[in-house]
Amino acid sequence: MGKSVDFDPEENGVCSESINGGRDVWSCNGSASTADHLVIMVNGILGSSTDWKFAAEQFVKMLPDKVIVHCSESNVSTLTLDGIDVMGERLAVEVLEVIERKPSVRKISFVAHSMGGLVARYAVGRLFRPSKSEIALDRTCDEDPRGTICGLEAMNFITVATPHLGSRGNKQVPFLFGVTAFERAASRVIHWIFRRTGVHLFLTDSEDGKPPLLRCMVEDYGDLYFMSALRVFKRRVAYSNVGYDHIVGWRTSSIRRNSELPKWEDSLSEKYPHIVYEEYTKANVSKGSILMEEGSDILEEELVTGLSCVSWEKVDVSFHSSRQRFSAHSVIQVKDHFIHSEGVDVIQHMIDHFLT
Repeated sequence: MGKSVDFDPEENGVCSESINGGRDVWSCNGSASTADHLVIMVNGILGSSTDWKFAAEQFVKMLPDKVIVHCSESNVSTLTLDGIDVMGERLAVEVLEVIERKPSVRKISFVAHSMGGLVARYAVGRLFRPSKSEIALDRTCDEDPRGTICGLEAMNFITVATPHLGSRGNKQVPFLFGVTAFERAASRVIHWIFRRTGVHLFLTDSEDGKPPLLRCMVEDYGDLYFMSALRVFKRRVAYSNVGYDHIVGWRTSSIRRNSELPKWEDSLSEKYPHIVYEEYTKANVSKGSILMEEGSDILEEELVTGLSCVSWEKVDVSFHSSRQRFSAHSVIQVKDHFIHSEGVDVIQHMIDHFLT
């Protein structure tokens, strides 16, 4: 892959370098020698590396001597239609290339929007390196006795409006209004619109007796350590829109059953006016029977149960009183600062709680 470098020292104290469409961002005012924490930011479907531009700049401004941010470029535009597995493999290769360029980094975190959260989960499953006492892999990087993400200490794994439970029925895609006929029709035609990615999101990709990809991703499957990789992160965080997100529903983005959705009220925080509920859910390691709720199905319950085997911080966000509420899916990310400025407090919350 050819390298195209564009160095851009910006007036606001943020320096950036464009390499093959991706972008490394760091503070011009910080000490580059002390910034040993690599933050990988991943875009959603039909997105680009610029989708995290505002957040990346805020991270390096507020943590100038701590982090270097890389806005991923390996899955942009129509490449996001190739399937979560293909995209995950590409992202893993990209991360390895970034680590090779930055030998001083010692820690790694991921921040991913929408479908990008699933791609990041796949990629870390590929990048996970077990301890020396575990099964050996073909290794291209060093190990840690506890297991690492390609030799780096795993810190924060953050998803923003990610459809962890998929996007098929049961009101997981709000713009289908929860109408069963619409949801069934969508599952039959989604491959025409979003190709393999749509098939994965709607969990209709069972082939040769194998479970759907998202079902495989709630355990260590074959040579991919999906759950071991998630478990090694010090924090796992799911930011979710409680409403007005017409693309990704509240349950799927917050990894909850219907009965677990909390009652929320308007935020009383001046600093984070759109954060309306926060909770920490401990890992559920029980091996009991699958809990079925009315209206749910066995596959969805398997996804909830599998992902609940690790602890999560769940942060619920509401733009219900905002003029930008109908764009909540982009506002929560501040995809464009001029258009989606209401979501700035969400990024602030993310940075304030970020482990460095």
